[in-house]
Amino acid sequence: MAKIQMTTPLVEMDGDEMTRILWRMIKEELLLPYIDLKTEYYDLGLENRNATDDQVTVDSAKATLKHGVAVKCATITPNGARMKEYQLKEMWKSPNGTVRAILDGTVFRAPILVKGIVPYVKNWEKPITIARHAYGDVYKNTEIKVPGPGKAELVFTAPDGTQIRETIHEFDGPGILQGIHNTEKSIESFARACFSYAVDTRQDLWFSTKDTISKKYDHTFKDIFQELYDREYREKFEELGIEYFYTLIDDAVARVIRSEGGFIWACKNYDGDVMSDMVATAYGDLSMMTSVLVSPSGVYEYEAAHGTVQRHYYKHLKGEETSTNSIATIFAWTGALNKRGELDKNSELCAFAKRLERACIKTVEDGKMTKSLSLISTCEHPVILNSLDFIKAIRETFDALEG
Repeated sequence: MAKIQMTTPLVEMDGDEMTRILWRMIKEELLLPYIDLKTEYYDLGLENRNATDDQVTVDSAKATLKHGVAVKCATITPNGARMKEYQLKEMWKSPNGTVRAILDGTVFRAPILVKGIVPYVKNWEKPITIARHAYGDVYKNTEIKVPGPGKAELVFTAPDGTQIRETIHEFDGPGILQGIHNTEKSIESFARACFSYAVDTRQDLWFSTKDTISKKYDHTFKDIFQELYDREYREKFEELGIEYFYTLIDDAVARVIRSEGGFIWACKNYDGDVMSDMVATAYGDLSMMTSVLVSPSGVYEYEAAHGTVQRHYYKHLKGEETSTNSIATIFAWTGALNKRGELDKNSELCAFAKRLERACIKTVEDGKMTKSLSLISTCEHPVILNSLDFIKAIRETFDALEG
């Protein structure tokens, strides 16, 4: 059978540890036999980021702006232990944070629903999509370890030399400081992406911060959302019968738990990081969560929402068998291929991506799954497969599917 042809390449961002191993398996078993795969490859593995002084991450993001669609493997964000393990020149920033800042997009994360995997929150009958702001906050922070007594100030200096100065804290001993920022431009891009996505998917949009405590920082988010909604989106929402509302994040958490799902929950950057993991786990497994970064200019970067599966990687290095769920990483590829097909008007590529997604879901529903999925499945006699055999089972299901 002739392979499906591509006209425009995807930007391919390779990653770290067990997900890097799965990445290769997915390409060899599920993509290359069927597609004449065209990618512009960037190795975002930690060793190469260190060797290039993290320039490879910046280059991959710029390539994404050029080509319009990227697919990204999970990557390590180093801490002290990783710095020693990989003998790093410095503690490089989160590659996701770097890419998000350059694309200035919004991350939309949603669970992959499969029959037989029942959410821990029993009333969640529909997916909850987390819309996560992709710029600023702790991901672009500046930190100081305070050595001893002294006065900490927050200072802004305008081009004409005038200053705004606020005392943060009078230290009487050692401590720590953190400075975070955001821009009104980025916040408006975030709000616009959320409202547009809600209109496209005809879902209610919830937005939450803590403006009662953060009366300037968080309140600015709240004001920009409300102003944009009133100015450009209120009429569209009312025509479609969907709702936008703002509430405090602690109230939002309570509402979300009591809900049946089926809406978009917009969160600031760190809030979205935490809440997307909570939602994914409550639906069953973090490895069953899709993630796509959408920029205001219509650029898309697809990835899995989970990390590099470090524990399984160390087992793999010892030659031990692993049973790692690759579905979210496969869906990163299918999301990117489908979007590439849409933009290039390549119906064959779109059909392939959708068929592969159906094959993933059907394989699990037929009782063939990895160990982590078997622990949360209602299937009475699941067949537990290792990492590679699970991918091969998906291929068998794919080949048996029609269209």
